Amino acid sequence: MQRSPAVNSGPTSTARPVLTKRTSLALPARIPLEDWRGIGQHISAIAESSAWWLGDWLIYGQEEYPDRYRRAIEETGLDYQTLRNYAWVARRFPPARRRAALSFQHHAELASLTAGEQDEWLDRAEEFRWSRNELRNRVRVGRRAVKPAEDARLRVDIIPDQRQRWQDAAATAEQDLLTWIVSVLDEAAADPPVD
Repeated sequence: MQRSPAVNSGPTSTARPVLTKRTSLALPARIPLEDWRGIGQHISAIAESSAWWLGDWLIYGQEEYPDRYRRAIEETGLDYQTLRNYAWVARRFPPARRRAALSFQHHAELASLTAGEQDEWLDRAEEFRWSRNELRNRVRVGRRAVKPAEDARLRVDIIPDQRQRWQDAAATAEQDLLTWIVSVLDEAAADPPVD
């Protein structure tokens, strides 16, 4: 991993400071491209990490201070619901289960699921590099696919060659087989052939 220069804690390689304020970032003139990129990576890492940090901070506060949300609102300027969401997601994903390659928002999409389901979806999102929105859509389709029908069950007998072709097509579409089947059927139903 590339080393990122610290923001507001020292000079860049050109010995000129990067200054941060609450509403601005002041960069020196003509900094090298690598320094500029490193600063951006550092800022991005802080932005991605801050929701986790606030969630963990609130969980700690719950154990130590009875009026943590009032204090947290005063300290952060964030609203109650935002802080509750951070703490809820952080509580649902202990640090050992969090995926650094995925955003806090990826995890938030899965927080209401069981730990096993969360891990399964996180594995897929990480493997196929799904955006948060893509993950949300896949989970939605997956839930519809596994939701038992109220009054009917569908059974389809297929030959092994078909199954392999379908699995290959699903992998190409970066989906598991059941999700792919449901998406193909939904697509066909939404756009029926014209006679």
